[in-house]
Amino acid sequence: MSDPADPTTQPSPDGGWSEDILTIPGAVVVPPETGAFVQPAGVLHGDGRYCPQGALWRKWRPLTTAPEAPGGPVADLPGRWLWGGVLWQHFGHFLAESTTRLWPLPVLEGIDGVLFIPKRPDVGDKVAGYQRDFVDQLAPGLPIRVATEPLRVDTLVVPGQGFGLGPIIRGTGAFRAAIHARFGADIAAEGPEKLYVSRSALGIRKGGLVGETRLEAYLAAEGYEVFHPQRHSMAEQIARYKAARQVIGAEGSALHLFAMVARPDQQVAVVLRRRSSASNFIEQHIESFAGRAPRAAECLRRTWMPEGESAKRLGLGELDFPALERDLAAGGFVGGTAGWQDMTDDEVATLLGRRGRRMQARPAPRREADQAGA
Repeated sequence: MSDPADPTTQPSPDGGWSEDILTIPGAVVVPPETGAFVQPAGVLHGDGRYCPQGALWRKWRPLTTAPEAPGGPVADLPGRWLWGGVLWQHFGHFLAESTTRLWPLPVLEGIDGVLFIPKRPDVGDKVAGYQRDFVDQLAPGLPIRVATEPLRVDTLVVPGQGFGLGPIIRGTGAFRAAIHARFGADIAAEGPEKLYVSRSALGIRKGGLVGETRLEAYLAAEGYEVFHPQRHSMAEQIARYKAARQVIGAEGSALHLFAMVARPDQQVAVVLRRRSSASNFIEQHIESFAGRAPRAAECLRRTWMPEGESAKRLGLGELDFPALERDLAAGGFVGGTAGWQDMTDDEVATLLGRRGRRMQARPAPRREADQAGA
């Protein structure tokens, strides 16, 4: 069994190095040179030693590894900065993998800003609006900087990875406490008691549910507001999520934001579009932060994949509507007497034809074993 105090082992929600805070004078931050999945990048001590506490872990391995010390002069960054880690531009990966070290912000004083490195060097020092908005929930107005070249920092504060993808998705006690204390605390609940968090406006080229607009119509008849989170500010999303007593969501990135403000008095159902470790992580995130497990509605007739593709994120789940109505009724989310009907094969073919790419049907997947601890 690995030692949770050993920073060369994966972070643990039970504590250990994932709840430690390391202060490094004269730290050197090295951004990645390529956009590879695993990248040499991260934090070096002033004498050139690698700082493993600064690595980004996913499941059983770090995605950032020890970089070489930069040759030649290194630019100086004055002040005391918090190490933010890797800044992802993908909304879901930002929430799950770029917020993991922000937990000390509500109580840490004398910080001049948060310092990230980009996941993809070609993005440069871009900071998206939702990234700014998230940090503002914990430390309003605190500067954010993205290092695109090596920097020597006067003082770098390196918190342990308190959240992420893997067993750490449940969050350390310190991470959850910071989120519960500050995230969305100044935003009043506003919105209906029944909310459906939809992916339909994103289109189906990124994966999703075949016939989701039909599901929206069925749920609207049951009193649910159909909510497209990408059309709203982060504050508006938080307000809706806080107000709802019953939340049904298409499995996807938006539910990671919902989980940050979820409560045990809320009923939550996740309509699965696939079965993968990613969907497991969403469910575990909600359960740990809300203190109540969501209902996983796994009601698919078939899964459709682009010909020649195997990545589950690109798959389209074709809903089994009668089964989904029964499942949601059993959980108390819908009345269960409307008689939801499946789409015809012609309707499915029409929807799939909009992708402009040949699709192959596969049997609906069975629930996989939980891979979070792999």
